[in-house]
Amino acid sequence: MKIYALYNLKGGVGKTASAVNLAYCSAEGGKRSLIWDIDPQGSASFYCKVKEKHKGSIREILNEDRDLMNFIMATDYDGLDIIPADQSAKSMNVLIDELNSGKKTLKVLLKTLKGQYDNIFLDCPPGLSSLSQNIFFAADYVLMPVIPTTLSVRTYNMVKEYFEEKDIELAKMKCFFTMADLRKNLHKDVMEELYSDKRFLDNYIPYLSEIEKMGIYQAPVGVFAKNSYAAQCYRDLWGEIKSV
Repeated sequence: MKIYALYNLKGGVGKTASAVNLAYCSAEGGKRSLIWDIDPQGSASFYCKVKEKHKGSIREILNEDRDLMNFIMATDYDGLDIIPADQSAKSMNVLIDELNSGKKTLKVLLKTLKGQYDNIFLDCPPGLSSLSQNIFFAADYVLMPVIPTTLSVRTYNMVKEYFEEKDIELAKMKCFFTMADLRKNLHKDVMEELYSDKRFLDNYIPYLSEIEKMGIYQAPVGVFAKNSYAAQCYRDLWGEIKSV
């Protein structure tokens, strides 16, 4: 079982779209896949057309005595399930501190799903916190979508510094570009600069209108635009990720 955390320090970088599309690609390839929508905004749940909420709350999920399987719902897609968002996730940092179980709370909890799923995708909220630290320790890989702008370079370096400060394996951190527009010199320059760091995957997600339409169709791109360039970009990216 592999755990992939889709994370960035800032929002609006295509994190949730990437989580949903990569999870769909995983399921499409025959792997039992799960999305855990940890972001209280619930965008991944929206994209997956989740109409009802699970019984219980984050407090119950974080209690190791509860079976995580009780909170899982099926999506419309074969092999893809989801733990929907919960508004109480806004206080998840506080709950982790209250439980006093340290930086491995989520890691211990996710281990209970071993044998049930091949790939788990965590759609994470932005920011750096005790929750972020838990996520980083639980994940096999932290997939960081980055828009190729100057500000993103600063954000990327801040996350790297956090990994080093908290003694988290930097090898876990795998980045890829999103919303890239190679017609812009700035985007090309930033991509060239960061590719030299060897932490970025070769495949990237361009700025494409099909991805924006996910909110209209409430579905992964591969569902409503199966043969589109956008769908192929996510397939290519997933192919590279799973071979890491």
